[in-house]
Amino acid sequence: MKTQWKQLALGVLACAIAVNSSAQDADTPWVLRFGAHIVDPTSNNGYLAGAKTSISSSTRPTFSIEYMLTPQWGFEALAALPFQHTLRLNGQRAATVKQLPPVLGVNYHFLAGSAVSPFVGLGVNYTHFYDANGVGPLFGAHVVAKDSWGTAAHGGVDFRLSERWILTADVRWMDIRSKVRVNGAHVGTAKIDPLVYGLSVGWRF
Repeated sequence: MKTQWKQLALGVLACAIAVNSSAQDADTPWVLRFGAHIVDPTSNNGYLAGAKTSISSSTRPTFSIEYMLTPQWGFEALAALPFQHTLRLNGQRAATVKQLPPVLGVNYHFLAGSAVSPFVGLGVNYTHFYDANGVGPLFGAHVVAKDSWGTAAHGGVDFRLSERWILTADVRWMDIRSKVRVNGAHVGTAKIDPLVYGLSVGWRF
């Protein structure tokens, strides 16, 4: 996890150093962010086919766009490149799966326009699971993870780099649970419920 954070921080700081710091109009309503986030599932992932389940974390590039309805209130859409997780049963690798977890939500920025502005948000998450493959004891089995709908909570801090550029550190909690089938038989529900945390650079336009 420490290595992931180092790579994440170095990548985003490199983007921040490269930004154009010339003064621009800060009242433009759109904020486009690019960064990277870690999807870190809860430690208690439930049971599948009677076996204790664990799900690995995954780090991928992310991007979001936020429309500021007022200086404080913004409507945001989050997207990412596909995350990939390894599913273990009683500690043994049993499957891999990819997922896309787009989120739509509303954020409230407490100190809009300030050098440091914390925010909170609430939204809805739709997670699409695909390309599930059995490995180890499930090698060759047909594994399916069903898509999930759930709530998403959001919190973070914007650091104003210039009139137009922003560095954002944030964390989300997502309600994600997937019904799993193996060779057509329902074997249980995977409880993922991850924290999703990362860094991004934003540009107002």
